[in-house]
Amino acid sequence: MKKLIALAVSAVLLSACGDRRESEAPETADAFVERLNREMRDLGREVAAAGFTYATFINPDTEFLNARATERYLAAFTAAVEEAKAYDGQTLDPATARALHLLRLGVSAPAPRDPAKRAELSAVMSKMEGMYGAAKYCPSGPQTCKTQTQLVEVMARSRNYDELLEAWAGWHSTARPLREEYVRFVELANEGAREMGFADLGAMWRSGYDMPPDEFTQEAARLWDQVQPLYEDLHCYVRGRLQQTYGAERVPDGEPIPAHLLGNMWAQQWAEIYPLVEPYPGALDLDITGALREQQYDARRITRSAEDFYVSLGFPRLPETFWERSLFTEPADRPVQCHASAWHMDGGEDVRIKQCIEPNQDHLMTVYHELGHVYYYLSYKDQPYIFQSGAHDGFHEAIGDTVNLSMTPAYMQQIGLVGAVRPGHEATINQQMKVALDKIAFLPFGKLIDEWRWKVFAGEVTPENYNATWWALRRQYQGVSPPLERSEADFDPGAKYHVPANTPYTRYFLSYILQFQFHKALCEAAGHDGPLHECSIYGNQEAGRRFREMLALGQSQPWQDTLEKLTGTRNMDASAIIEYFAPLRTWLAQQNEGKQCGW
Repeated sequence: MKKLIALAVSAVLLSACGDRRESEAPETADAFVERLNREMRDLGREVAAAGFTYATFINPDTEFLNARATERYLAAFTAAVEEAKAYDGQTLDPATARALHLLRLGVSAPAPRDPAKRAELSAVMSKMEGMYGAAKYCPSGPQTCKTQTQLVEVMARSRNYDELLEAWAGWHSTARPLREEYVRFVELANEGAREMGFADLGAMWRSGYDMPPDEFTQEAARLWDQVQPLYEDLHCYVRGRLQQTYGAERVPDGEPIPAHLLGNMWAQQWAEIYPLVEPYPGALDLDITGALREQQYDARRITRSAEDFYVSLGFPRLPETFWERSLFTEPADRPVQCHASAWHMDGGEDVRIKQCIEPNQDHLMTVYHELGHVYYYLSYKDQPYIFQSGAHDGFHEAIGDTVNLSMTPAYMQQIGLVGAVRPGHEATINQQMKVALDKIAFLPFGKLIDEWRWKVFAGEVTPENYNATWWALRRQYQGVSPPLERSEADFDPGAKYHVPANTPYTRYFLSYILQFQFHKALCEAAGHDGPLHECSIYGNQEAGRRFREMLALGQSQPWQDTLEKLTGTRNMDASAIIEYFAPLRTWLAQQNEGKQCGW
């Protein structure tokens, strides 16, 4: 749940104060912000409650209630931003000025001032989320329907080319009805962004990084340039190994990899095909999924394991309400949004996750990730409400992934999920490959989703070439191609949750850079002496103290100040990634020698 979206709802109370008597002294900016922080909690809770209920009980009634709550907070946000304009040009306390700046950026889709259009935008947004959450692929009638969870499992487990093709095509077909809704969403959200003074919605998103939008675009490109060579090395090696399974006629040299062969519905992370690309078979026992199932881990036990890691760093146990109110498994009696998410319901200690947890390695890592959000919420809960967010949105996503980097083979052995860890070069390369299939494979996907949306919002990409541009970017950045012919009858961007849910995605790209910076800084704080990839901060109180101090700052200051507090630098930088994967990159260069790399 995006905290700053929720905070905008609070302004509905502000509009009730518009009939202030002329004889009263004008409200100062400090008083305005203080009142905003004070009044927003109840209304923020209403929005969170409506959203969480809709996500976990998808039906027409909850869709209606969620749309109405959304409409109210969009109206309130518009009113608050207008009222805040009274303080433009004034010399303000730095904290007050920052609060007013963040208020202006407080929603991911600002509504037009026109009440009818505002209601329409709320309805379209709720409808898209509901369509995505309830989508099923039914090849031969209702009795043959498969949910996203079932189709994703096929993608992860099957090695049959045609079975993978059907699962991929089936899920992507469910996104076609979203196209018309998305076109209207873009029109309405852009109108709202322009009324607020932004060129378009994409420019508004890029304004949330304590730097001008164009400068941020260049910053994202710079970070990608740092990691692109490592990704290309990994792509070349993986393509060669996939040829051995599926044949060179299906996976040819010098061409993109068919998107359905990488173990993931969106080809965004490739860890599930590790058995096909394992460098040294048997050199390292990393069958985490097998161990979870053999040891009968269920959803709550997996979540307790994640909690134990954070507690080892000095974080508190999760509130009992977390265990009572979270959604841990997919119900059999109703459709839900299984996409994993963390929720801060009240600005205090009511924190939850929503995930249909299965006993496999991917879900284990995801739970540790989601608890990173939860512990960030709990760490900054004493900040003023407007500052209850990550230093920037990439920080929020990086916290749990920083912990993921400490889930080394030694840690997994410590908690009983792998056997004895045999040191040596072969074991190191196996482990690095497993991590790279998750972390490095993701980087281009993390960048291209918002690049597509920025072009859509700016009008560079029109509905007539939505899908063609989507696949052009995927080829450019990822080196993947659709396994079937695609047309503008399809809407493949809508097959990814974050597009119909209107969740900005650059945050994930940034988080995959920041998590290695954070990991290196925390390992240094822990006194780790050795290669970065061998470090786990599990149980280290000093690293935990440094971590908690950073999280407690929330969004109270520019992210550069917060980054400097932990890492000693004010710049995001991918050099820690290159250091972490140094053994693998040397090995990949050897393996790829003489191959036709690139696409």
